[in-house]
Amino acid sequence: MTSPESGMQRPGGRTARVRAAVLKAAEDALVEVGFAGLDLGDVARRAEVGRTTVYRRWGSVSALLADLLTDMAEQSLPRTRTGSLHEDLRAVARLIRRTLADPRQGALFRAVLVAATCDATAAEALHRFYRVRVAEWAPCVAEAVERGELPPGTDPEEVIRAVSAPLYYRMLTTPDPLDEATADRAAAAAEAAAKTGAFG
Repeated sequence: MTSPESGMQRPGGRTARVRAAVLKAAEDALVEVGFAGLDLGDVARRAEVGRTTVYRRWGSVSALLADLLTDMAEQSLPRTRTGSLHEDLRAVARLIRRTLADPRQGALFRAVLVAATCDATAAEALHRFYRVRVAEWAPCVAEAVERGELPPGTDPEEVIRAVSAPLYYRMLTTPDPLDEATADRAAAAAEAAAKTGAFG
């Protein structure tokens, strides 16, 4: 199987164990050597599975990365439901901050972002990952509109993107640590803009 779609199937039994081992090995390799150093043979060695198995199932580094992003989206935590827009946005900002500030997860996301700048398959997989994550959190904004906390016509997905964008920008452009205060400011700024109708 050589397409990203074939790698995204959800098999059971031994096939599921092989997939889990290979995806874990791919994560390890991305953290250690980045996208440029990712090699299917090395991933097979790390996962302790046959090279033929890895090449037959994924076929390319791009397809493996696409499957890894699919798995990451599936394993991500569900959204928090607080009944308050302020608390919901703060919760998503803090979740993103924890992920990006984590030594392993942060390095993994940086490697994936680099991959997406130079590989079309990786870029589409990354876009799909964020579509899933934004869609998970967007209902908290829609519910805030229904409660009258935000103007009618507010775009829920744009509000969620506005929460996360400053955190990614800070991670990529400065050496400064991502702390909870930074996350809270990002959430507060997005909330304030949304209340003015900026995302209508």
